[in-house]
Amino acid sequence: MNKNKPYHPLIRTTAEVAVRFSEVDALGIVWHGHYVKFMEDGREAFGKAHGLGYLDVYAHGFATPIVSLALDYKKTVKYGDSLLVETTYVDTQAAKIIFDYKLSRVSDGAMVATGRTVQVFIDLKHDLHITIPPFFEEWKKKHGLMV
Repeated sequence: MNKNKPYHPLIRTTAEVAVRFSEVDALGIVWHGHYVKFMEDGREAFGKAHGLGYLDVYAHGFATPIVSLALDYKKTVKYGDSLLVETTYVDTQAAKIIFDYKLSRVSDGAMVATGRTVQVFIDLKHDLHITIPPFFEEWKKKHGLMV
């Protein structure tokens, strides 16, 4: 462990997602845009598991729209496959929520995609907040990310 950098525990969740027929093209391969929905499934599972769901955030008067999304495709996914979506919180001092994703096929463990999303805080009037909202500061303290 680097003595100059504080240790931050990894906060992650893994969710299983079954590929539905409506998510594939005529060749039976998942259309690339659906991977974004799989990442959404991962975020929802993370929020439910760690008290940071969309309704939790909304109850504090905020929304967290995505302002950046990166996605790297590694292998194809077909109808009938199931995926494991590993969602990991990336700590930052900025007023943002950053998640990294690893999507792997259940049947053989093959990594099929990786990604990252960045979300910001807006209040319910849609005004951007550049400081960490108090509820999120408490969330970070609860998870050992702030003192």
